[in-house]
Amino acid sequence: MDLKKKIIITAAGCAAILCAFAGVGHLLPKQEPIELETVSDEVPAEEEKAPFEVEAKGAVMVDADTGQVLFQQDAHDELPLASVTKIMTMLLVMEAVDDGKIDITDEVTISQRAASMGGSQMYMEAGEAHTVEELLKGVAMASANDGCVALAEYVAGSEEIFVERMNKRAEELGMRDTHFVNTNGLPVADHYSSAYDIAIMSMELYKHEKTREWFTTWQDTMTVGLPGKEKEFGLTNTNKLIRQYQGCNGIKTGYTADAGYCLSASATREDTHLIAVVLGCETSDKRNQEVSKILDYGFANYETHVVAEKGDVFEEIDVEKGTPRKVNAVAAERITALVSKGETESVVTKATMDKKVKLPLIKGDEIGKLAVYDGEEKIGEYPLVADGDVNKASFGELVSRFFDGLF
Repeated sequence: MDLKKKIIITAAGCAAILCAFAGVGHLLPKQEPIELETVSDEVPAEEEKAPFEVEAKGAVMVDADTGQVLFQQDAHDELPLASVTKIMTMLLVMEAVDDGKIDITDEVTISQRAASMGGSQMYMEAGEAHTVEELLKGVAMASANDGCVALAEYVAGSEEIFVERMNKRAEELGMRDTHFVNTNGLPVADHYSSAYDIAIMSMELYKHEKTREWFTTWQDTMTVGLPGKEKEFGLTNTNKLIRQYQGCNGIKTGYTADAGYCLSASATREDTHLIAVVLGCETSDKRNQEVSKILDYGFANYETHVVAEKGDVFEEIDVEKGTPRKVNAVAAERITALVSKGETESVVTKATMDKKVKLPLIKGDEIGKLAVYDGEEKIGEYPLVADGDVNKASFGELVSRFFDGLF
């Protein structure tokens, strides 16, 4: 698909030269916007009736690329979530890695508090050390409660401070039905979330590609124990669907007597990536059956069309007072369109460039918008950014351009 379209600018005369040192460049008129296919990132404010019912206290399915809700049943009910809590714990640790605050190879010494955690664990002893990556793998695969506390203490200094950050991050993500009290989901009062909020944090965590290795690994081992007392500990993924459901590639199970059987599941087929969440199922098998039913509905009725990959060019623009004078407006991220099967032709886009841009322009600065329509309905809007730097043109350059335009 050729996404390029040129815009031609003519010199405006001597007055433009006298404005050469103003910090604003002008993007001159362009042709009609190009038409492409893309997707909605809007979620219905009110819950619509589900096409069928599932045996769960709360459930939702979203398009993982956009957050578009495709199925919901009591999706905003505040419910205990057991070890699904660990999605937020892993998210904060991965963001600390991305921000350079910690490294995935850092060694973490296990505290007495971390070693004392009950429930699912790796049976680590106080004083032994493991890398951040090893602990994250243990949390993702074996749902290690001790690993959660160890990571929280390493990142924030204490589990209490880390939990404060969990709640702050939840607020930033728009998770209005959520309140965390601990890092691992062990039973405690006032610790809850909703199927919808879990889908939000699942989408965010899945952006970190490294985590996908752990989500899709069925079995592994790690060495635990103090020096001289080491032993191999087997890690088996708690999410059986990665071996039972076509395309399943995550994310996290959970169970306590209070929460019931819970699961946030991710599955991808071709370009379509869906996330389904169920809370409060009666058995592990029922949890897997209900998630599979929801995902089956999604894959049977919807498909994803890739509109553009990150960096695809939508327009070439002429910056009147810039050097270089031309810069491309490109997609800031991969853009996809989720539509009902067989209806990709109904989705179009319109690219609109900013009329003015402040110079200097830095690569990655937003210089336009890509509006997305399904027929007449606007369903999303995406930033278009500069693919290179543009500095202010010198007075001499502007004079030269002016006279070049005369002849």
